[in-house]
Formats: sequence, C-alpha cells, structure tokens
Amino acid sequence: MIKFLDLQKINLQYQNEIEEQLLNTFRSGWYLLGNQVKTFENNLANYLGVKNCIGVANGLDALRVILKAYMEIGFIEKGDEIIVPANTYIASVLAISDNELVPVLVEPDIETYNINIKKIEEKITSRTKAIMIVHLYGRIVYSEELKALAQKYNLKIIEDNAQAIGAQWRKTKTGALGDAAGFSFYPGKNLGALGDAGAISTNDTILADTIRALANYGSNQKYVNKYKGLNSRLDEIQAAVLNVKLKYIDTDNDRRKEIAAQYCTKIKNNKIVLPNISEDNKEQVWHLFVIRTENRNELQEYLLAIGIETLIHYPIPPHKQICYADFNQLHFPITEKIHAEVLSIPISPIMTNEEVQIVISALNSY
Repeated sequence: MIKFLDLQKINLQYQNEIEEQLLNTFRSGWYLLGNQVKTFENNLANYLGVKNCIGVANGLDALRVILKAYMEIGFIEKGDEIIVPANTYIASVLAISDNELVPVLVEPDIETYNINIKKIEEKITSRTKAIMIVHLYGRIVYSEELKALAQKYNLKIIEDNAQAIGAQWRKTKTGALGDAAGFSFYPGKNLGALGDAGAISTNDTILADTIRALANYGSNQKYVNKYKGLNSRLDEIQAAVLNVKLKYIDTDNDRRKEIAAQYCTKIKNNKIVLPNISEDNKEQVWHLFVIRTENRNELQEYLLAIGIETLIHYPIPPHKQICYADFNQLHFPITEKIHAEVLSIPISPIMTNEEVQIVISALNSY
C-alpha cells in the first residue's frame, strides 16, 4: 500500500533530534511559554523575514486571534465584512464568523483553485475591512493587483498560510506578503508538529503585542487582563518538535517539488486534469497534489484497489455545510465543480521514486 501520507516515517527521519529535544524539555520543568517557544518564534520569524511571530494552539486560532486583535485595536467592528475564497477549508470561514464578522465568499480561479483576484473588487462594500487570501494546496495567491486593491480601499491582507510554509512570491515568503498571517502545524502539514500547533506572523508590532496578550487570556502581565482573551498557547513540547523540523522544511519542500514535476510531466490521461503551473507560481510547495476528474469516486476506488491511498480535499464547500445553513441557498458553480471533482494523490518527502512511478503508471492506465 502506498499511503497518502506516512506520518510515522516522516517523523522517524528526525527521531534522534526530536527525542533529544523532548527529553530536554521534559527535564527543564517548564512546559508553557518557555525557551522552546521563544526559540521557535525567533526561528520562524527569521525564516519568514518578519519582525514578529507568536505561537498559538492551532491554525484556526491563528486566524481567529488575528481578527480579534484587529477588533481590539479598532480597525474592525462586529458586523464588518471579510472577503474569503468560497472553496477554502472551512477553518478560514469559521475564524470570521466566530468573531461575529461576515464572510463574503468569492469564487476561485478554476486554473489555480485560489481566489480569483479579478472578482474581489465587485464584492467590496463600505463594511469590507480585510481580504483573507488562502494559499490553497501550497500554491501562492498574490499579485501587485491585489496589493493595489487593498491600498485603494484601505483593507488588510490576511494570509491563511496553513498549507504553504516555504512558498515564495518574488523572493518574499508567504507569511510575509500581507499584514498578518496564520499558520497551522497540524501533523499532516509540510511543517507538522506531533499534535495541534499554530503561529501568527506580522510586521505590525502593535498588532503582535495585542495578539500575544489575547492568546494568553488577554493578559500581558500575570493576573492583569487587558482584553477578554483566549487560552491559545503553543506548548513547549510542540515547539521543541517544530524547532527540529523547521531546519529541514526547504529540503522537504524541494522533494515535494521533484515529485510534483514528475507528476506534471509524466501523467498523461485526458480523463484527468492536472494542476496548471504559471510562470509566477513555480515556487509553490505542493502541500497537496490535487487532480480533477468527473468520475472521482470511480478513480479513487480504482487506485485503492491497486494499493494507492488518496483523499478528497474537500468534499463539501463551506457554503453547503450544515453549520452555514444561511449560505446553503448560495450558488458558486466553480467552487462546487472543484469540490465535486478534486482528488489528492500521494505526495510527501519520503516517497520513493519507485512509489512515484507506480502512481504515475496507475493514473496513466485508468
């Protein structure tokens, strides 16, 4: 069986270093907001090229706290609108509605699966305060047009960078493109912890100070609570693991790129739509390799029968979820087509060339 993602094998590459750091953390007697977290925040900030990084409990909290911080400093008010792609993972939308803000869904570009920047301006109103871009599947979405649009309407650009750590747009890494960015280090991400973990990056020091307090019960001085905050802290154990794995993120991403290049050049089947690669998007990091086909379930069953595991990211778009019943009547044809046809095939740093060729042959024979 070729697993979709063999997390055990991925992490065992770094077993000795991780065990050493976990033992050091255990013996330190300090398990929250200690040296491992401080080191990771500094390491991540240096890697991204930003002034501030704050560890939080998970990727959803990263986005929630960014928006909450903008509300605390007075840039956003309850009822304001946040533009977000219609085909994102639901966490992007949950972060908005959880803050009593209004998600304004915008169709993606069928060629990139990312938000269609040309369709954003028509959705901007007097209540719009931010554009949340999602670098979906590890593919960058950014442009001078987007930057100019945000400046024209005084909007913040918030990056959902859960899937694209290490990707670059014209030598600037995702997480440093917008005003603030949220990261997920869920175990299956390109940079994965051994449990839930997340972070926020920003060059805005006032925002960063507010975020740091909000994530710690609204307090930047023990037992003095300036805000009605949350408990969303990156723990020392996860930070210890991430400190080890961050050193290898570029190497791991490079291997993903090698595999993706083979898929893109060697899969030749007119029943399958491969990712479209533009000149401006060669630095994506392939968190997922997503193909499309009109007979997705049939293809998935065919691959499983010959020992290739696949996943669907994601079967139901946010506006069709039960929890967003008010949105259920909305129709986003491109989003719905994507969610009905996508299938993620195996891609990870530990895949062998033999496994890659087996996947290619299977798809060509379908």
